[in-house]
Amino acid sequence: MAPRPAWKGYLKLSLVTCAIELTNVVTHAEKVSFRILNRKTGNTVKRIYVDAETGKPLEEGDEIKGYEVSDGDFVHIEEDEIEAVEIESSHTLGLDGFVEKSSIEQIYLDTPYYVSPADEVSEEAFAVIRDAMAAKKMAGLARIVLYNRERPVVIEPLGKGMVLTTLRYDDTVRQPSTVFDEIKATRTDDEMIDLAEHIIDSKKTKFDASKFDDRYEDALLELIRAKKAGKKAPKVKAPAKPSNVVNLFDALKKSLNAEGGGKAGKSSSKGSSARAKAKTSAPGHNQHRRRKSA
Repeated sequence: MAPRPAWKGYLKLSLVTCAIELTNVVTHAEKVSFRILNRKTGNTVKRIYVDAETGKPLEEGDEIKGYEVSDGDFVHIEEDEIEAVEIESSHTLGLDGFVEKSSIEQIYLDTPYYVSPADEVSEEAFAVIRDAMAAKKMAGLARIVLYNRERPVVIEPLGKGMVLTTLRYDDTVRQPSTVFDEIKATRTDDEMIDLAEHIIDSKKTKFDASKFDDRYEDALLELIRAKKAGKKAPKVKAPAKPSNVVNLFDALKKSLNAEGGGKAGKSSSKGSSARAKAKTSAPGHNQHRRRKSA
């Protein structure tokens, strides 16, 4: 069964328009979920709205959205009034500009959606826009109204379709400097960097999303199966928490040996010498003696 579209509308490039639909990339359908039960009866429970002043539950249809304009003073807004609010991006994704996707900092990327033509009539125009962006290796910038919010988005080709990623507004993103400025500048040792590089080389692999398992979910399922069988919850020994490294050089050497890269010591020294030589030959370089390893 095809997933239900999250949004339907139009994609527009200048005077070229085609009908499209967005489909959620992420699904949580197979994840473990829990219902809230009455501990005494075992029955499921439901949430109800209660008047904050009288304590009485609201009847169906008595709820209404309110926007607080001052302390305790609300403007009442009906659901159909919200639904009636429309701007161009409510129904049309206008490609306003094009950028290289790599130029968008990762901290601004939010939620991905698949983009596909909504009908056969739109397939040709959709393919033209998709293939033109692919040829130029560019991604399109646009805006869309999703879940009663206008969001900036970036759209890029992906196989026979495209993928749209909503972007975060700049004023909602905490800039790296607000956190990283507190990190003190540290002079690193070349030999230790070389050891770390060899560890990285020994663990080099290719990204394969199918190899990622939700181990926490597996543990939850083990708990559920045990309880279902009338057994006690399995006792899980908490893994030991790592401690701070006392001797970083020794820790790196042991790590390299553990990864099967113990023979890299000589090349590590060569790499360190080459890097040190490059540093000392640089204009204005202040030579400093390498720290001795323990």
